[in-house]
Amino acid sequence: MEAAVEMLQKMQTAVTCNICRNYFSEPVTLHCGHSFCRECLSSCWRAATQALSCPECRQVPQSEALSPVNERLAQLTDLVKRFSSQVLQSTKGQSQCTLHGKVFKLFCEQDQTPLCVGCCETAEHGGHRISPVGEAAPRYRQQLQNMQRNLEKRFEEAKSLLAQQSLEYWRRMITEEYFTLEDLLIEEESICIERIRQEQGARRDRLTQHRQTLREFELKLQEAGNRLDLDLLQDAKQLLERSESELSQRATTIIPELREYPIPGLIEMLNQFRVDMILDPTSATYVSVSEDLRSVTATEAWEALQNPEKNYYHGVFAKQTFSSGRYYWEVDVSQVPQWALGVFPSYYRRKGGRDTDCYNNLFLLICTKKEDGYYIRTYCGSLNHRLKDPIPRVGVYLEYSIRSLAFYNVLQCSLIYKVHLISFTALVRPFFCPGPPLPGTKPGPMTLCPVDSHLCACCVSSE
Repeated sequence: MEAAVEMLQKMQTAVTCNICRNYFSEPVTLHCGHSFCRECLSSCWRAATQALSCPECRQVPQSEALSPVNERLAQLTDLVKRFSSQVLQSTKGQSQCTLHGKVFKLFCEQDQTPLCVGCCETAEHGGHRISPVGEAAPRYRQQLQNMQRNLEKRFEEAKSLLAQQSLEYWRRMITEEYFTLEDLLIEEESICIERIRQEQGARRDRLTQHRQTLREFELKLQEAGNRLDLDLLQDAKQLLERSESELSQRATTIIPELREYPIPGLIEMLNQFRVDMILDPTSATYVSVSEDLRSVTATEAWEALQNPEKNYYHGVFAKQTFSSGRYYWEVDVSQVPQWALGVFPSYYRRKGGRDTDCYNNLFLLICTKKEDGYYIRTYCGSLNHRLKDPIPRVGVYLEYSIRSLAFYNVLQCSLIYKVHLISFTALVRPFFCPGPPLPGTKPGPMTLCPVDSHLCACCVSSE
């Protein structure tokens, strides 16, 4: 019997998978001769971080495709299972109770000991759960096999987690994410460029039609001027009314609407350069600064000014000055229908209460309110557009090294205008103008947004 048990152990080894340590299930054999369960080998290869190889000898297979099931090895595995069951049944007769001289056919679940029929009649095991050996052994064997599989899974998880701790794994994973992000941005860029191309084409068509209409009407006016007096008088009123109509359409035809082209992740990227800025009350002209030095409001003295065009150069400067680096700040302009933002690329001086620096050194983004809507333009720049809706918050990004200044619509995550300022000298100072206020209205504040404040569509109404 011992020889049979030894032979059984050798046969069991031959039909055991070295990955799951159980009998083969759909065994496949690699070219190197080693065999594994089909699912075990597939899982092992899926988790591999390097070239696929035999889990036992590490030889690289000729093909990465799994081989067909080895039917002969599968049949041999079934034979070993049956033979193993027969050997186990035959070895049970060798164990018997020394006290009663009977074979152990029962098992005490509580004491975890084999029993014969005579043992069950004693008071020692009274009330205990007693099961036939033929039922208890397969149940415990199944529990042990389940536990073995669970331990194997935990082992593979630990192996996978250990592999993930390598710097190479994280480098590759992060690189893949950047490539994915790059692909997404390239796709978004293509869509945006195509949209701009179509809108430019439509605007070109409108301007061409507008020009043609003006030319035709100009010829009619010339023709009318050559008519006899009575003929001229009959059509004069109609021609004048049409002239007024054509002239009134000029603004909407010539001045384009400022389009919004959202750039995913733009504001999040700029926020890494966010600077906590405060105002310098000593530099204020025709405005008042709040106690926390974050808000500025136009005063009543503003209404007495004579030159409305110069009104956009009254305001206040920030306390901070910049001569290098990158800086980003946001300004809440939801309470001011007209405003100006920008930088003053020079040292700011005051003499007798008046500025002595030249206005030409300023660069401003200016918003103006008119009867038919809002208009936005730049001082020292080419922007001159209408706004579909007011902009509640403006982001300003200064990159001193390349002499550039950019303005953003924070809510729409889109660029308003960007200019490269080659006239930067020593210091650059941010500038804020909360006006001029509209006649008959109470001036509202322009506010510097704290570093930790963020704007979304749901909070615009409360801004």
